[in-house]
Amino acid sequence: MKKKVRSSEVRGRLQAPPSKSFAQRAVAIAALAEGRSEILFPGNSDDVIASVDVARQLGAGVEADKDGFRISGGIALPSEPLDCGEAGLSIRMFSSVASVFDKSVILTGRGSLLKRPMNVVEDSLKALGVKCSTNNGYLPLEVCGPLKGGRAEVDGSFSSQVLTGMLIAAPFAADDMTLKVKNLKSRPYIDITLAVMDSFGVKAENYDYSEFYVRSGQRYRSGRYMVEGDWSGAAFLLVAGAIGGEVIVENIDINSPQADKAIISALESAGAVISIGDEKVMVRKDQLKAFGFDATHCPDLFPPLVSLAAWCDGETRIKGVSRLIHKESNRAGTLKQEFARLGVQVTIDKDIMIVTGGGSEGGAVTSHGDHRIAMACAVTALAGKGAVEIEGAEAVAKSYPGFFDDLDKLTAEGSIS
Repeated sequence: MKKKVRSSEVRGRLQAPPSKSFAQRAVAIAALAEGRSEILFPGNSDDVIASVDVARQLGAGVEADKDGFRISGGIALPSEPLDCGEAGLSIRMFSSVASVFDKSVILTGRGSLLKRPMNVVEDSLKALGVKCSTNNGYLPLEVCGPLKGGRAEVDGSFSSQVLTGMLIAAPFAADDMTLKVKNLKSRPYIDITLAVMDSFGVKAENYDYSEFYVRSGQRYRSGRYMVEGDWSGAAFLLVAGAIGGEVIVENIDINSPQADKAIISALESAGAVISIGDEKVMVRKDQLKAFGFDATHCPDLFPPLVSLAAWCDGETRIKGVSRLIHKESNRAGTLKQEFARLGVQVTIDKDIMIVTGGGSEGGAVTSHGDHRIAMACAVTALAGKGAVEIEGAEAVAKSYPGFFDDLDKLTAEGSIS
């Protein structure tokens, strides 16, 4: 699918999309809980639907309606491989869940997920006494428990998602579990995991993000869970306001543990006008200047940050490039390539991305199947000197299916087609 975005003043008020980070965790835990849970307002992004499909494949009962999902907990050994779609969190989360069985479970996926390394999953589960093998480091993944518990060391430098899965599965281990974690990245995502676990009645002890302890024998309790708004998706809307006019985004909480609320710091550094209220944020255009930002613990902010930096005077420097290699695309290279097509210079110096501001031109770009690349190019076009045509715009369904409809509400008629 192609989308064409033309330059337009931006003005309006929108609801942030639901957080798929919270929703996916809530779905997995509800499948493990005793009783029937309600997951309210989880959205219908591809990643959330993938987690629901896996819950069904594991035997949980799932009913869907306009407000969300009703999940009857209780899992059983699946008779077929678990298909995690293209959801990286699902494959890493449910591989640990699968380790509670004492028989083999195969997990697989589709699209870009087939190209993402699984060695860290294999190594981490083996450290807990689980049999685990991959296809030369890639999917499919075969897991065979039982999950013994005890002490294990986990490498957190690649992704926090494996640790998320291990923490969620930990109450079902034979013994208490202590996880010693080296060089943990994306710490706020572990805060999300612990918060959702706590909402369903399981406690995990966090010792300065270097060690985690979960007591065996705890059980998740069913309940009613409301999914909060997503700072990752809201970041693109807030940047649109900063470069194109004024935007108010509602249903986002500045006290959320989500890593991507750090977009506020970047917008402030760039000189945008910001007002923060009760679960809403207003951003208005002003004279924008280059800024420095460390995105090591919030790598999903790179695309909206590049969109912002393209319209800032001077050279913006963003740290954390090493976190971008194994996303839906090689996001560092993709940002450099596609923004060059818009006349924006992006260079990479080791772990630093340098964006030379001054504006963008029109042109034709491709998403590379990456939802955040499609959204970044669309937002950049709003202040550009010509229309931008985005090939593969349907990629936004992975996290924010309503993105182009929402963006259209903020712009002049005919700006998006």
